[in-house]
Amino acid sequence: MSTNTVWDKLCLTLLIIGGINWGLVGIFQFDLVAWLFGGTASLLSRVVYILVAVSAVWCTTLLFRDSEDSGEIRTIG
Repeated sequence: MSTNTVWDKLCLTLLIIGGINWGLVGIFQFDLVAWLFGGTASLLSRVVYILVAVSAVWCTTLLFRDSEDSGEIRTIG
């Protein structure tokens, strides 16, 4: 398994966690991450929020990759 595949799966997992958390906020006004780690301003909550954001940036590269690629971006020409 290539390094990009491991990173892709880790980032997608974090995005799923973030998506579920935002769903809980939207439906029930309940922030699970903040509840687990001591409030939205706590260091651990902020680290989770930052990791989810970085994961979103990383996963945008998935839009530009072919499914058969091993994580390398192709150039045209």
